[in-house]
Amino acid sequence: MLFRLLIVAACLTLPGMAQATDTRAGGKLVLTEGVSSVEGSAGGGLANWALIAGNETEDGIGGNLHATEVLLPDYKLTSVGGAVGWRDRIEISYVHQVFDTRTAGVALGLGQGFIFGEDVFGAKLRVAGDAVWDQDRWLPQIAVSVQHKRANRAAIIRAVGGKSADGTDFLLSATKLVLAKGLLVDATLRLTNGNQFGLFGFGGDRQAARTAQFEGSAALMVTPRLVIGGEYRTKPDNLGFARENAAYDVFAALAVGHHATLTAAYTDLGSVATFARQRGLFLSLQGSF
Repeated sequence: MLFRLLIVAACLTLPGMAQATDTRAGGKLVLTEGVSSVEGSAGGGLANWALIAGNETEDGIGGNLHATEVLLPDYKLTSVGGAVGWRDRIEISYVHQVFDTRTAGVALGLGQGFIFGEDVFGAKLRVAGDAVWDQDRWLPQIAVSVQHKRANRAAIIRAVGGKSADGTDFLLSATKLVLAKGLLVDATLRLTNGNQFGLFGFGGDRQAARTAQFEGSAALMVTPRLVIGGEYRTKPDNLGFARENAAYDVFAALAVGHHATLTAAYTDLGSVATFARQRGLFLSLQGSF
């Protein structure tokens, strides 16, 4: 299958920085549109950023398509989707996620290779600042986002203590890019009650309401087309049957030509559905216009 040929494992990425002379056909500097997160929005592999998807500037329309695979010791997550950006102001995104329990499905009583699925519909609005053009101002680029998620295993979600198979996250992101130093930093506040990003439903027997969670990212430009960095993301711990931990990663993102980005990362999702130390490779390929 084409996806498996293109991507063998999983990874995350960051929007990088580039020299002012290194632009894409759509008008943005290389990598400054970010990459697709596992939930489809522009950002890093784990975190949502204030950046808008696509190569468009304020005069056009752009977008991207991506495929991501995360290989963990006991599970595998596949994410395929795309996003459209309008005038570098509004972003609309969609992603379909497939979570394969592999051999862990037997231990969980679900059967070998049992699959959880989720659809994520996102919208983002840049409300202030410009990460590239506001270099002489302290104000970061700021965006508000909403992500509506629909998991497909409602009966199992209820059986393990989840309150609903559908849920909506609300996000506020601030991203600051310092081109002169090749540095990008981001902080995001997410209001969510999602269990393992929503794959195991929303709310639980321990906590039903949304809580504020933090997503932080930092990246350093090594060359105009290569950035390295890391991300950290906290998660709710709603379900009594399985403890949930914060997630983090370290990554490298490479721009290949003007329309493709390849990201690889080492990621640690902590404990997932009673299986601890879920650490592995995160690989993602994105094409943009």
